[in-house]
Amino acid sequence: MRRPGARSAADHPSASRMHTARVSVGRAFQAESSNYYFLLGTTLFLVVLGLVMVLSSSSVDSYTARQGFFGTFAKQGLFALIGVPLMLVISRLPMRFWKRWGWLALAGGAGLQLIVLFTPLGVEVGGNLNWLSVGGINMQPSELIKLGLVIWLGVILAKKQRYLHLWGHLAIPVVPVAGAGVLLVMLGGDLGTVMIMAGLIFGALFFAGIKLRMLAVPLIIGSAAIVVIAFSSASRVSRIGSFLSSECSDYADSCWQTQHGLFALAAGGFFGVGLGNSKAKWSWLPAADNDFIFAIIGEELGMIGALVVIALFVALAVAFLRIVRSSNDMFSKVVAGSVMVWIISQAFVNIAVVLGLIPVLGVPLPLISSGGSALITTLIGIGVVLSIARQQTTPVGDDDDELVLPGAPRRAPWVRR
Repeated sequence: MRRPGARSAADHPSASRMHTARVSVGRAFQAESSNYYFLLGTTLFLVVLGLVMVLSSSSVDSYTARQGFFGTFAKQGLFALIGVPLMLVISRLPMRFWKRWGWLALAGGAGLQLIVLFTPLGVEVGGNLNWLSVGGINMQPSELIKLGLVIWLGVILAKKQRYLHLWGHLAIPVVPVAGAGVLLVMLGGDLGTVMIMAGLIFGALFFAGIKLRMLAVPLIIGSAAIVVIAFSSASRVSRIGSFLSSECSDYADSCWQTQHGLFALAAGGFFGVGLGNSKAKWSWLPAADNDFIFAIIGEELGMIGALVVIALFVALAVAFLRIVRSSNDMFSKVVAGSVMVWIISQAFVNIAVVLGLIPVLGVPLPLISSGGSALITTLIGIGVVLSIARQQTTPVGDDDDELVLPGAPRRAPWVRR
């Protein structure tokens, strides 16, 4: 029995604060969904594998550049040390944060791309004007534009989900804003990135439930634009011509990279020549640690290692699709689906280039190839999807910022049209 005038622990302010702190800590470490751990585990596995292969594939070039055997690996390790914790922090942010501030990534990326195009800070690499160099630090603003487009499309399509069957609401502001982002990258001549951006835009529209017949006209226009870009550069025309030819007519130039990529894969056989024992990386294969790192994987780890990498990207796609299916609001579906299209289509294009199925496009292998901009922005994108997976354990209501016009009918549940 409680004595008169006595205060319980719950009545004491400090005890109340301690209880609140325990609850907050408990929520921070609550059990996540299986989708969360599936996506996180697959991502971390790919990042670790990428670091191992960057160390192996870049050691010779790093040494000849007087950076020591570990120069490129050290940089990539630093990018991973930045990107992975950043991904985990982002996974704790609520969706309302991205709905409110996600557009800044698109605006910032577009602004930086303008600096690349119209100031001396822009650097041309491989015939593409797509790098920004400031104080010895290089970055690709196009990677930030991709991330910004994903989030911005999720916000806009969620706001307009009642009216996506109307051309006017679908076109404005999606077409001018997304088109401007693609155009900025197109002006730099980066065909590979333009293709990935076009893919993620169509992926966003698909996961928003847009009728497929409404996508026909934009698809035709986008395909025509890609063809124009492809034939606007002499080097690309040469690569395309060599690819279409039954025999390589320019073995020492346009066919060199593709042929030596295939040589590396063939040398690996079924089990590979062993980690670190690649011959192609000894200045025979350009971009061995970047665009053609899959060839080094096939050479050193064999067909088994190459198939494991492909299986990991398939697992990544399955993880994304599970999160999309578990989402019950438009923003989550569009963002998770768009990030999936972004990463998986880029992996498909990279591997197809190495296998000689399509012309060389200069697209890195996500999470594996060396490069800080690509790795960090990809991890941020995955962090946003992890945030969606975390919040699937709690009920999600209707979008509180959805656009509703006077007299509009009640919104029906989301369905694939």
